[in-house]
Amino acid sequence: MKFGLYLPNFGPLGNARTLGDLAADAEAAGWDGFFIWDHIARAWVTEVVDPWVALSAVAMTTTRLRIGALITPLPRRRPWKVARETVSLDHLSGGRLVVGVGIGGSGGRQVEWQNFGEEMDLQARGVMVDEGLEVLAGLWSGRPFTYAGRYYRVEESQFLPVPLQSPRIPVWVAGHWPHRAPFRRAARWDGMFPEFPMANGDVLTQLSAAVAFVRARRAIDAPFDVVYASTSTPGDDPARAAEIVRPYVEAGVTWWLERIDPPRFGGAWQAEWPLDAMRRRIRQGPPARA
Repeated sequence: MKFGLYLPNFGPLGNARTLGDLAADAEAAGWDGFFIWDHIARAWVTEVVDPWVALSAVAMTTTRLRIGALITPLPRRRPWKVARETVSLDHLSGGRLVVGVGIGGSGGRQVEWQNFGEEMDLQARGVMVDEGLEVLAGLWSGRPFTYAGRYYRVEESQFLPVPLQSPRIPVWVAGHWPHRAPFRRAARWDGMFPEFPMANGDVLTQLSAAVAFVRARRAIDAPFDVVYASTSTPGDDPARAAEIVRPYVEAGVTWWLERIDPPRFGGAWQAEWPLDAMRRRIRQGPPARA
């Protein structure tokens, strides 16, 4: 089990320097990864930082942490631009980048999709993710690449440099269980990042089912990550935190990501994330190794 932080890229954290400083704290405290959200707007007016610029700051303030944006809605980004950005970050970080992808949740469908004329149909977005991933892998290869899909076309092109990581930058695919399509997609790549909006408190049962579904569809015997994001464990009691995490290890989770969320009022988050609480929890370090 590895332990990472999972932080938004807006509000008090909508600043590349702030995220870079927190990442340095995380590395010093013994965390394994530092991952940020990928938003371009919020339903309320607040500061938002570009995730790739922020991850550049994170790469420059750390030497060991795995880093990445979780989750990038690939259908609202041109895959050839993402190919350039991700290889650049892979080199800048010394081969520590993970690419997380998904179709984009419905929660920001107006401010991040409709307002900018982006694709609204979720099935179409699924096709765009699959095509976008093929374009990424082709351009990452460093070989001449041509592609003709429903949404993307690439005349013969060759991108250099290739990623430092081999055979390529790891790709984690997100999805809402029990929808099967994202998890069939995840089985073809390097990791899964499930969410359980309908779990009704029975997350472990749902998680075990999702893991079994994906592993049954894996065509190759290669390392595969199962990533789970949870609210923060008690930083002042690492042993208790390890007890909380242990059932998830048994369910197959390989990466435990901690959020430090603001209070909810009437089921909705308030606009500001608690920066001081985040910094304090980060400096306390991860749960004891389960």
